[in-house]
Amino acid sequence: MSTDRLAQLSEAGVSIWLDDLSRERLNSGNLAGLIRDKHVVGVTTNPTIFANALSKGDAYDEQVNELAARGADLDGTVRELTTTDVRNAADLFRDVYNATNGVDGRVSIEVDPRLAKDTEKTVAEAKDLWKTVDRPNVMIKIPATEEGLPAITAVLAEGISVNVTLIFSVERYEAVIKAFFAGLEQAKANGHDLKGIHSVASFFVSRVDTEVDKRLNAIGTDEAKALLGEAAIANARLAYAAFEKLFATDRWKALAEAGANAQRPLWASTGVKDPAYSDTRYVDQLVVKDVVNTMPEKTMDSVADHAEITGDTVSGKGEQAQAIFDKLSAAGIDVPDVFVTLETEGVEKFEKSWQELLDTVTGQLNKARG
Repeated sequence: MSTDRLAQLSEAGVSIWLDDLSRERLNSGNLAGLIRDKHVVGVTTNPTIFANALSKGDAYDEQVNELAARGADLDGTVRELTTTDVRNAADLFRDVYNATNGVDGRVSIEVDPRLAKDTEKTVAEAKDLWKTVDRPNVMIKIPATEEGLPAITAVLAEGISVNVTLIFSVERYEAVIKAFFAGLEQAKANGHDLKGIHSVASFFVSRVDTEVDKRLNAIGTDEAKALLGEAAIANARLAYAAFEKLFATDRWKALAEAGANAQRPLWASTGVKDPAYSDTRYVDQLVVKDVVNTMPEKTMDSVADHAEITGDTVSGKGEQAQAIFDKLSAAGIDVPDVFVTLETEGVEKFEKSWQELLDTVTGQLNKARG
């Protein structure tokens, strides 16, 4: 399969990260091959990814047996299994990390999603994960809930690199950027070298179309149906306009002069859910420099095979994107409610996946103990 299109995407300024990780990918050489052949320069994980990885095959059996023999409890076993994968992936990406001065070569691991509404416990868990993985190229994922915002600031203030996840609305994204600024200001005051702190803000894409399209179809008017499939890309383009606006302020310039790295937008949830749409739309319609696109391998293969990479498809489209949201509101879509619904569902999905992960590992521990 030609990787020319992936090369074009990379050359356009988009960092290609894989939205998946498993012991099987690491042991088989699959991940090393993606780095070598498909321009993959980072990895993101989440509770669903780990739940899937641990429920398949026997790649984790040996470590589970060792942990069972040592008397490890459930939470400790899950922590050991997941952080081992992240640490080994981080080692695999270390050359990329060095070659890009820490911009890429990143591997993200998420705090326990059950803590999404608890600021203090999120901060404690983030610090513990950072210490446990013990690699400079790890990023700790913190959800952009209201309780997550002060946690983002507090964790960055400790000099820890952060991937902010579960961002749906531009309003919340602007609050995330301000939490990032505050975190760097505190990190500087705490004596940390800002050059060593990196962050991305994960803006979820496809789920916006899924929710908005469902509501448009329920409304059923011609005006509503004309807007099907328009919301997600418009929302991401508005997010990029907010990124450009806030990273042109004097507050940011002062941080940049102190050595700070900009928090890059990251397009997440880029696998297409609706088969009526092009399976590369959340990649080739969101090409712009200084962003990350984290995609499932299936989407990556589709991009390599038939995406149309035509250069920047984001810059200067803010007004056009806002007009789409004006039309959505006029058609009867309660836009703020869409984003509240998506955030609530996002946290619930990750909590459910975490429980599935705990159930799987419980079964594996019981089997190992006979």
